[in-house]
Amino acid sequence: MADVSFLFGQFLGGLTTAMFLFLIASGLSLVFGVMRVLNFAHGSFYMVGAYLAWQGVQLLAPMLHSFWLAALAAALGVALLGGLIERLLLRHIYGREELYQLLLTYALVLILGDAAKAIWGTQQLSVSRPPILDGAVEIFGTVLPVYNLFIMLAGVAIAIGGWLILARSSAGRMVRAAALDREMLGALGANVGALYTGMFMASSFLAGLSGALVTPIQSIVPGMDVEVIVEAFIVVVIGGLGSFWGTFWGSLIYGQVLSFGILIMPSFSLFSVFALMAVILIVRPWGLFGKPMR
Repeated sequence: MADVSFLFGQFLGGLTTAMFLFLIASGLSLVFGVMRVLNFAHGSFYMVGAYLAWQGVQLLAPMLHSFWLAALAAALGVALLGGLIERLLLRHIYGREELYQLLLTYALVLILGDAAKAIWGTQQLSVSRPPILDGAVEIFGTVLPVYNLFIMLAGVAIAIGGWLILARSSAGRMVRAAALDREMLGALGANVGALYTGMFMASSFLAGLSGALVTPIQSIVPGMDVEVIVEAFIVVVIGGLGSFWGTFWGSLIYGQVLSFGILIMPSFSLFSVFALMAVILIVRPWGLFGKPMR
């Protein structure tokens, strides 16, 4: 019974990692699926969201629900930053080779990283968990922090909400049409430029929200953007670039492979994830749930 409880604990740990990564990678996959932009700066938006959330908590500390207000303000601030970057920079490289996109977005990584160091310094920062999510619950003999349970539920809620918007709303139909044929959509009178800006802002909002939500369980340090963008790219490669549900299932696969890989090869736990990605790239380069590029 103890072994079953231990394995279930590993499963829950992997699920927490998976849902957190889905919050990050969903925006990355969404931008590529619609705009065909490989946004390497997505991790920097995540880092900026974390720093803005910390700053917001410091300013709003006496207020009730300061963490939630700070997290929302951070996500909105990152969305605004993403909108400005899309309008001023990314708009000029649509349709060009991916190399131009990677060079531009990597330059943004360097710029935002240096800006974060100049504003907040290089010391580690942290945020306390909101009181309502402090403590732990026991599930089938496994003790799970309430905040981890919240991250799981938030990931599932965003997955369902994102699917409903993309599949059942008029805005979702516009997004799917833009992904299939941008020129035709523009010829029919749609404002494709505004649609692209809105999509990039939504992606940036998710990145900023992820950064804000990670602050109670992870230190805020320079360089956290590079680490998370590598994990996010692994997720979207496994699931399929541009596939929303592929990103969801790719996150679940990543989380479980990493969690149980620690049991099998403690010193090489990341090797199992990279090995899986390598196999998928060889056998099915467009990912488990993606479609071949036309």
